[in-house]
Amino acid sequence: MNPTPLDTDRPPYSLKQLTEYFLKLGALGFGGPIALVGYMHRDLVEDRQWISEAGYQEGLTLAQVAPGPLAAQLSFYLGYVHYGILGSAIVGVAFVLPSFLMVVALGWAYTLYGGLSWMQAVFYGVGAAVIGIIAISAYKLTRKTVGTDWLLWVIYLVNAAATIITESERVELILGAGFLVWLIKSPPKNWFKGNRTNSFLGLPLLPFLISVPVATPGLLGQIFLFFATAGSFVFGSGLAIIPFLYGGVVKDFQWLNGQQFLDAVAVAMITPGPVVITTGFIGFLVAGLPGACVAAIAMFIPCYLLTIIPAPYFKKHGKNPGISTFVNGVTVAATGAIAGAVIVLGRQSLRDLPTIAIALVTIIALSKFGKSYQNL
Repeated sequence: MNPTPLDTDRPPYSLKQLTEYFLKLGALGFGGPIALVGYMHRDLVEDRQWISEAGYQEGLTLAQVAPGPLAAQLSFYLGYVHYGILGSAIVGVAFVLPSFLMVVALGWAYTLYGGLSWMQAVFYGVGAAVIGIIAISAYKLTRKTVGTDWLLWVIYLVNAAATIITESERVELILGAGFLVWLIKSPPKNWFKGNRTNSFLGLPLLPFLISVPVATPGLLGQIFLFFATAGSFVFGSGLAIIPFLYGGVVKDFQWLNGQQFLDAVAVAMITPGPVVITTGFIGFLVAGLPGACVAAIAMFIPCYLLTIIPAPYFKKHGKNPGISTFVNGVTVAATGAIAGAVIVLGRQSLRDLPTIAIALVTIIALSKFGKSYQNL
C-alpha cells in the first residue's frame, strides 16, 4: 500500500481546514449520499477550488466501484489526495463522528423512553415516511441507472425479486451482475491469449482485527463480523445496505424486530451525515455503547481500506472500460435490491390507513419538490 499522497503539489488548503470542512458537513449535511457528494463538489471543487475536477471525478468513480457507503468513501479519497493515509483517516473520522454521536444519543433515548407513547408516535409517523423516501429514491435510481437496456432490466428485476422472496440482499447476485455486464458489454480482448488484463484491481484480503471490550465478547464479535461483512460486500449508495442489514439483523441473528429495524433506518434518515450510520444505532440497541462503537468501526474499516489501498492504482487504470461496465452492472443490481427492500419494509411498517397515507404523501411531496429535497 502506497502511504504517499496522490498529488504531491503543494495544496491550496491545510489538513486542518479540510478536517474542519468535513466536520461541519458531517454535522449539518442532510439529504442522503447523492446530496452529500453534491455538497463536496460544490464546496471543494467549484467554490474553494481545493480539489481539481479530474481528482474529484476519480474519487467519485472509485467510491462507486468499491463496496461501502458512497459519501464516506469519497471523503476518505479527498483526504488522501494531498495528505495521504493520515489525511484520509482524520477527514473520515471528522465526517462520521458528528452523526455517530447523534445516533448514539438517540439510541440512548430510544432505549430509555421507547415504551412511552410520544416516542412510539414519533417513530410511527417517521417510519412510514421513510418507506416513502426509500420508494422515491429507488424510482429515481431506477430511471437513472437502468434506462432501456434489456440486460440491465433483467438484472434489476431478478435482484428485486430475490430481495422480496428472501427478505435479504443477495451479494452473490450483485457481484455476479457486475461480472455478467462486464463479460457481455466489454469482454477482455486477450481472453484466450493468457495475457494479463487490467480490467479489475486485485484487492488484498482485509484483516478485520480490532480490540473490543471484554464484556459479552461473543456478541461483540458477532456484531463486528457481520458489519465488517456488510462494509466489504455491499455496493451502491447508502440505501443499498438496508436490505442486507435487514436480512442479518432481523432474520438471521434476530437482534431486532422489524419495527425496531425500521426505527433504526428512520434515525439515519433524520440525522445528517452518511445513511449507514444507522449501524451505530443498531449496535447500541443490541449491545449498548460498546456495540455501537464496534458496529460503526466494523462498517467503516473495510470501505476505508478498499478506498485508500487501490487509490494509486485506480488513478492509473480507472478509465478502463471493463471497470465502468462492472460498476454499471453492480449499480443496477443494487438498485433492484433497494426496490425490493421497499416491499419488504413496507409489509412491516404500513399496517393501517394512517401509515399508508403518510407514505403516499411523502412520495407525492418528494415527486413534486424533488429538486428542493436533493439540495437540502
